[in-house]
Amino acid sequence: MIRKILLTLTITAALQAVAEEKGAITEDMLNGFKAGYENNTANRARHNALNAAGIEKLAFNEKVRNKFDDHFSNKVETKGITDQKSSGRCWLFTGLNVLRSQAMAKHNLPKLTFSQNYNFFFDQLEKANLFLQGVIDTSDRPMEDRQVEWLFQNPISDGGTFCGVADIVTKYGVVPTEAMAETEIANSTSAFRRHLATRLREDGLRLRQAKAKGADEKTLQDMKTKQLGEVYKMLALALGEPPTEFTWTKRDSKGNALETKTYTPQSFYKELLGNDLKNNYIMLMNDPSREYWKVYRIDYDRHSYDGQDWTYLNVPMADLKEAAIKSIKDSTAMYFSCDVGKFIDRERGTLDVENFDYEALFDTKFGMDKAERISTWASASSHAMTLSGVDLDDKGTPKKWLIENSWGKSGHDGYLIATDDWMDEYLFRLVVDKKYVSPKILKAMKQEPITLPSWDHLFMND
Repeated sequence: MIRKILLTLTITAALQAVAEEKGAITEDMLNGFKAGYENNTANRARHNALNAAGIEKLAFNEKVRNKFDDHFSNKVETKGITDQKSSGRCWLFTGLNVLRSQAMAKHNLPKLTFSQNYNFFFDQLEKANLFLQGVIDTSDRPMEDRQVEWLFQNPISDGGTFCGVADIVTKYGVVPTEAMAETEIANSTSAFRRHLATRLREDGLRLRQAKAKGADEKTLQDMKTKQLGEVYKMLALALGEPPTEFTWTKRDSKGNALETKTYTPQSFYKELLGNDLKNNYIMLMNDPSREYWKVYRIDYDRHSYDGQDWTYLNVPMADLKEAAIKSIKDSTAMYFSCDVGKFIDRERGTLDVENFDYEALFDTKFGMDKAERISTWASASSHAMTLSGVDLDDKGTPKKWLIENSWGKSGHDGYLIATDDWMDEYLFRLVVDKKYVSPKILKAMKQEPITLPSWDHLFMND
């Protein structure tokens, strides 16, 4: 018995030694952590304060409370704040807000809102087809294949980028809000998205099983068409069925009726705008973790199977800002995206790296730069908004930027104001008309894109 106990103790000691050797937390380490924490008397006060008030209130920097004013030397006039509510459709609201601004200026309209619900319906249908066709295309690979895993992990989302706006609007047109209003599910998409994702995962699995049993391409396509019919039904039940034509009255700036016509969604877009969204715009990125002046394309970062992947030119911030300023000076708002959750004061509607002093609160240092935050997934594009103003000093250097948001009247009466320093750190993507970019950018865009995988850290996060 004694020999057995000694053997057990020996084995336990050996296992402990192995654990320590492999990097496990040991009792000595825990004792050291505890002593280090308790020997700093300020930690008790921080703990009590954090539990009483929370992080944001305690970290708020009082020095910036009166830092901002709402004057902007250059501003694009916009009318009407939109609200995406509890949905991830910021990319769509932003894209349609940019187009709305152009249409209102072009036709001197007193008000106009395009139906996000209409374009969202077709966005979800196209994404469903993108997933199912992707499953067919990779059906000869094992489930453990990285691309196959990624497809089943990401069958559908309500997020997106400007390339989705370009593809969906070009293919399906637009309608006014009156022709297809928001629904409860459109305003709160998460629950429905989960059910739709489950439907698609099952459909994708059935396609793979049929392929494994020898189904030919026609059989798989017939199966996919039937599956998409089910998706259409679910979308129609949740969002309503999209109109194929509608009647709309054009009014002058005083609200007087000018003419009433019947439109299709495509003819409505052509008459009000007619922009070539796929060829007239340059997509710029500021990603210091990768080489500048190279064109990159993210595989499967698109909204439709026959659409365009997100393809962008990576440029320094100075070149990106130069194009943005030219556009604003010409009264043209832009689609842009950023990591909006960083240093945002939601109550005042400001984005400023000095808004909160987290380092002082937690008595630690956060030392990563933008490139390091990107490469470690600590920061990425999370929200799309409309860039509509800039405040320049006497030398033409930007001090702050005006941003039209899609969160209703929250923040600065529906807008956010960002310091130029914040934009340097957390702005990622900008979509700008070709006429506002430099010859250097136009020339660089002619390069063959470097293809990045679907699971890249800057995949469709707007």
